[in-house]
Amino acid sequence: MIIDWGNFTPWSALVGGSLIGLSAALLFRSYGMIAGISGLLGNLIAGERDRVGWRAMFLLGLIVSPGLWLLCTQQGLAPVGPVQSGPRDWAIVGVAGVLVGFGTRLANGCTSGHGVCGLARFSKRSGAAVLSFMASGAVTVFVTRHLVGG
Repeated sequence: MIIDWGNFTPWSALVGGSLIGLSAALLFRSYGMIAGISGLLGNLIAGERDRVGWRAMFLLGLIVSPGLWLLCTQQGLAPVGPVQSGPRDWAIVGVAGVLVGFGTRLANGCTSGHGVCGLARFSKRSGAAVLSFMASGAVTVFVTRHLVGG
């Protein structure tokens, strides 16, 4: 994985993080719901009829907003932040996706729900989940870089 830090500025991270926090706070204050993406998507796919509209719009916003950012900043298709390259094998990506999905069900939520919303509410369960996510990530990086040689 190659990371180019030459284009990184802390301002984009500060603005992006602030917008994520604002959207999570507005969702919680407006609907009393946690902005956990796996839960939003899972309930939408399961056909839960309660508040389908806002769930679909929230998820659509996640998909559309990067394109709007590129249009507004006139970046075109140029990378905005650090450039990363990941695995090129779709089988690896598919297995990783299944493992992430399994992990979110096991943890009763994803990084956005636990990390952004749960920690803000001082949830002990979210603290344990975030520590598990971070430890798993650190172990994965160590194994892939130092043991497997990726």
